[in-house]
Amino acid sequence: MSTSHPIEGPDPIRDLSDVPSIEVISRAAVMLMSAAAEKLGLADPDPAESDRLDLDEARRLITALAGLITASVEYLGVHAAPLRDGLQALQKAFREASVVPDEPGQGPGEKYTGPVY
Repeated sequence: MSTSHPIEGPDPIRDLSDVPSIEVISRAAVMLMSAAAEKLGLADPDPAESDRLDLDEARRLITALAGLITASVEYLGVHAAPLRDGLQALQKAFREASVVPDEPGQGPGEKYTGPVY
């Protein structure tokens, strides 16, 4: 005999149709930010020496993040500014980590955000 009970705990499972779009967008953005930070080695004391440093992967993640934020900015409301700030910080960290920095406007996500200095 099977009974259906909602899962309880600190992070209960929710039906995706019950999750507001802004939450889905924000969570996706935070996941992209976190993954990009890891690929930039920012979780380690010395990012330049990090075993996780992978600029190719970081470029892809930052570009995806820039596209998501740019495409959804009108829906983000009060979340837009902190997400843009986080994106810009990652773009700057990428530029600093690059041995040969991209030309202004050619860095990750800059085709969506414009040049980041």
